[in-house]
Amino acid sequence: MDKRFVGYARVSCSQQNEDRQIIALTEYGVPPKLIFTDKVSGRDFDRENYKRMLKRLKKGDILVIKSIDRLGRSYKDVIKQWQYITQEIGADIVVLDMGGLLDTRQHKDLIGTLISDIVLQLLSYVAENERLNIKQRQAEGIAAAKARGVQFGRPTKFIPENYIDIFIRYRHRELTKDQAIQLIGCKEHTFYRMLSELRKSGKVF
Repeated sequence: MDKRFVGYARVSCSQQNEDRQIIALTEYGVPPKLIFTDKVSGRDFDRENYKRMLKRLKKGDILVIKSIDRLGRSYKDVIKQWQYITQEIGADIVVLDMGGLLDTRQHKDLIGTLISDIVLQLLSYVAENERLNIKQRQAEGIAAAKARGVQFGRPTKFIPENYIDIFIRYRHRELTKDQAIQLIGCKEHTFYRMLSELRKSGKVF
């Protein structure tokens, strides 16, 4: 049976760019026509193209992803999906950023499997913990800003609930200024005023 490379890439929203992941997958040998991409949160696996990928994935295939958090951010769900792909479907998984530590084609012996399982569980936990930390920082930032009497213009008209998360992603260079402004839906001068107020809150930046 010929083994195929199948790739999966994910970004959290339409404003983010998946090109870096796709380049890494194609350089590894994944055919572009077998790369499935979603632009949606990784909190669960109810994703259109992820489901399409699973239907195409067959025994002996090799699923390639850039990093474990591109697969998902829910610890329990990532472990469950990993087991489904490797045990139920019978495909292998390669996580490129792990340099061979998470490559189910390698180290099929008991010790190798144990090490891979430990690495997988640790990385899955870290991915979910980071998602929860972002939520906590967002809540703390909002509370601190309210306590200081910070006003953000007319929030009922344009400020989304996840605006703190948007600023965090901007500060981490996951979003450009223009992308962040578009997501929040405000003017540039309002964006910088909000950013300044959140920095002063001391909870997020």
